[in-house]
Amino acid sequence: MKNFMVKELMVPISEYATVPENATLFEAVLALEKAQEQFQQNRYSHRAVLIMDKHKKVIGKISQMDFLRALEPRDANLDQIRRFGRFGFTRKAVALQQEEYLKTSPPILDVYSKAAKKCVTEFMQRPTEGEYVDENGSLDIALHQLTAESNLSLLVTRGTEIVGVLRLADVFAAVYQNMKKFELKPTDGEQG
Repeated sequence: MKNFMVKELMVPISEYATVPENATLFEAVLALEKAQEQFQQNRYSHRAVLIMDKHKKVIGKISQMDFLRALEPRDANLDQIRRFGRFGFTRKAVALQQEEYLKTSPPILDVYSKAAKKCVTEFMQRPTEGEYVDENGSLDIALHQLTAESNLSLLVTRGTEIVGVLRLADVFAAVYQNMKKFELKPTDGEQG
């Protein structure tokens, strides 16, 4: 069974969706769409956009979930409703309260338009210490980092420079293929 190196599985920054730190949410969506179209032929789709500073250094990322959260209305009443779960209310009860409250919110097209014009830095997630992995690290190390923090991806480093993204989907594919080869190979007593 092959133990891959991180650099064999990562997506290089040059092939990943990126936008400058002053980009709008809409520009980030367009960058993600373009990256998915270009990359989709042979691998899994991108699910995030990297945010770059003026020196072309990664300062954060915005995931599909971050995009959707940007569309969520933000006000004290809705935040209070979301906290109902802490007091024993079921998810369904909280969801029904949110739904009732949102009936008085602006139309969704207005929300889309407003969110699309906002800067990506308002919604991006800054990488944490556990989200980096060295390009020469083994698949075992990367697998541990992904599962320990439930990360969907890791930023791959060469020294202090970020050179790529290691995605959960690519690690899963490598593990699956290794498992398949190992489990389907003939044992010593069988003919192959």
